[in-house]
Amino acid sequence: MNVLIVLGVALATALATGLGALPVMAFGSDERRAAAISSSLAAGCMLGASIGLFYEGASRSTIGVIAGAVGGVAFIVISRLLLGHTRDAHIGNLRGARGLTALMVIGVMTVHSFTEGAAIGVSFAGEESLGIVIAIAIAVHNIPEGVAISLVLIPYGASLRNAVGWSIFSSLPQPLTAVPAYLAVKTFEPLLPAGLGFAGGAMTWMVITQLLPDAMVPGTRRVAVVAMVLSAIAMIAFEFAIGF
Repeated sequence: MNVLIVLGVALATALATGLGALPVMAFGSDERRAAAISSSLAAGCMLGASIGLFYEGASRSTIGVIAGAVGGVAFIVISRLLLGHTRDAHIGNLRGARGLTALMVIGVMTVHSFTEGAAIGVSFAGEESLGIVIAIAIAVHNIPEGVAISLVLIPYGASLRNAVGWSIFSSLPQPLTAVPAYLAVKTFEPLLPAGLGFAGGAMTWMVITQLLPDAMVPGTRRVAVVAMVLSAIAMIAFEFAIGF
């Protein structure tokens, strides 16, 4: 297997994340109700993704997943301590609390992408056909992650171009990590459970402490809860359907 092929496949999975911005354009409004429902949908997507990550990681090492999850929560807490006291946190034209939320979501997704890139590289090192299957699964899995990122950007005024750009940016570690993992499979493989747990723990904490409170706007709470539950169920069903 040529290293360039591994790099190309991993880059394609990263580009797939940008597709997640397209469905979110249906919310092309910054109205309060749309923003609240968007937050609930993002929360559901992230919860569903987290459950899938915990499940996949636990099949390899339960202790590794738990340790990674604790590290993920610590990552969010420390990041907020460092950034939460400033009013200048921003992503594009999103500033203050909304800018901080977007920054945290993109940060978590970006860190999570390192583990996905490692998974692609490790899979190709084991067997080419397995690598292709895993890469396809991750590429499809990346689309809802792009949705989650776009849901904290577009409803608050970010452009489609910026949402696509930040979504793809969050997955760029995949091609950067895939090649080293492919070349040094014995080094990276034991780190996967902890990496998957890290992403799951960080995203779950983000949902509980940031996205869910943002969704609980008076007058939209019932709709927001239903949207979150349905999006989480759909995400979990989707992940199991593709065998992730």
